[in-house]
Amino acid sequence: MDPHFSKRLLDQGHHIVAETLFFDYHRQHALTIQVARIFNTYGPRMSADDGRVMSNFIVQALRGEPITIYGDGSQTRSFCYVEDLVGGLIALMENQSNEPGPVNLGNPGEFTMLELASLVLELTGSPSPIEHRELLADDPRQRQPYIDKAQKVLGWKPTVALRDGLEKTISYFRTQLA
Repeated sequence: MDPHFSKRLLDQGHHIVAETLFFDYHRQHALTIQVARIFNTYGPRMSADDGRVMSNFIVQALRGEPITIYGDGSQTRSFCYVEDLVGGLIALMENQSNEPGPVNLGNPGEFTMLELASLVLELTGSPSPIEHRELLADDPRQRQPYIDKAQKVLGWKPTVALRDGLEKTISYFRTQLA
């Protein structure tokens, strides 16, 4: 099993436990809480080896290595640029509605892994080939945040288009890898 995938599962488990504890304290002690669920954030200052698809594709392209796609690349993901996420977190912290959440913060725009790889190759100008590998058993076909609560309660929605965020992120990685 991919060690990064195992770490993500473990991290996700910790988030579920923490969220459950927050809601228990909220119910038992009338503690005011606000829970955000963060979806696929990317941008400058990402680690080149964090195992996330965005950093993997960009680093592979900039190094001229094959872009690795698991399965046929038709599975979809949604990506939220870091500035949008920070705006959502600030809106949640400033929110006066006493809505404990959870509030999903992410960009609902979906892209296939093939579309993301193609865009990364276009923006980097890389000649890297796309290399398909066996689909991981637990890899979901789709990940897309439902952000209606964030829009209604916080008046928040993401504004940075994937192409624009990618250009900034690629620029950051170019500098880091130079």
